[in-house]
Amino acid sequence: MTDEEAIVQLYRDENEAMVNKDLNKLNEILTDDMHLTHMTGYVQPKFEWIDQIQNEEMQYLASKEEAIKAIQINGDKASLIGQNRVQAKIWGGGINTWPLQMRMYYKKQAGKWMITDQVASTY
Repeated sequence: MTDEEAIVQLYRDENEAMVNKDLNKLNEILTDDMHLTHMTGYVQPKFEWIDQIQNEEMQYLASKEEAIKAIQINGDKASLIGQNRVQAKIWGGGINTWPLQMRMYYKKQAGKWMITDQVASTY
């Protein structure tokens, strides 16, 4: 698998793990110091995000990929922009579907790509 294929696959794996509540997969592909910056501007640490998925404060119900673009790889760092239609129930709100754009950041550690940071917006 090329580096580009590996980072795209990680993006897809994360979306699938969010919907399936596969916390083990999320732990495996996210660095311990990963942060998710939400559309609200809130910067959430990895373990808080995973805890909220586990406790269903954040329920991801479906995710449909629409585009992956702006893939950049520079040595052991990489980034991409992914666009998915995400159906979710977040922090006590109702079920909504968002055109969610994620700017993903990666680093290669011991020969394996990991997600280090994510920034959410809409498109």
